[in-house]
Amino acid sequence: MSEKYGYVQINTGNGKGKTTAAFGTSLRMLIRGKSVFFGQFIKGTDTAELAMPKYFPEFTIKQFGKGCFIMRKPDEEDIRMAHEGLKVAAEALKSGRYGLVVLDEVNVAVSVGLLTAAEVLDAVKNRAEGTEVIMTGRDAPSEFIEYADLVTEMKKVKHYFDEGISARKGIEY
Repeated sequence: MSEKYGYVQINTGNGKGKTTAAFGTSLRMLIRGKSVFFGQFIKGTDTAELAMPKYFPEFTIKQFGKGCFIMRKPDEEDIRMAHEGLKVAAEALKSGRYGLVVLDEVNVAVSVGLLTAAEVLDAVKNRAEGTEVIMTGRDAPSEFIEYADLVTEMKKVKHYFDEGISARKGIEY
């Protein structure tokens, strides 16, 4: 078993489970005595993850968005919140306090123009030694894929959303 930490992982693709996988790794880190920072870009809704600090004091979660904007274009407030989030995440990455920093939906934040790949990579590259990073969201930029140590693509084969089943509390959020 290796005790080396500090790798960069990406969960991308059009399939379900990118955030869920990052959340599972977060739980493993917490159980092993490491602190976790979970920064959610774009999201601004009541997700189950928000309750985690109640059970795990070493789990810090912050949301940097108003919620999903599938039906509209991002506006100036979305951009401002994403930049504010990146500033907070960059501080978490540099602090040395966290064994794992998750940048949830950061790939989407870049693909829709809220952030640039360069500014996100600058924050990731300037992390404290030994800080593991997970970046999630569909449409991971090629710059992220090239820099990362591990890239997993979740591929949708079949999904009940296509049958009109909406997100369910406790399963999708």
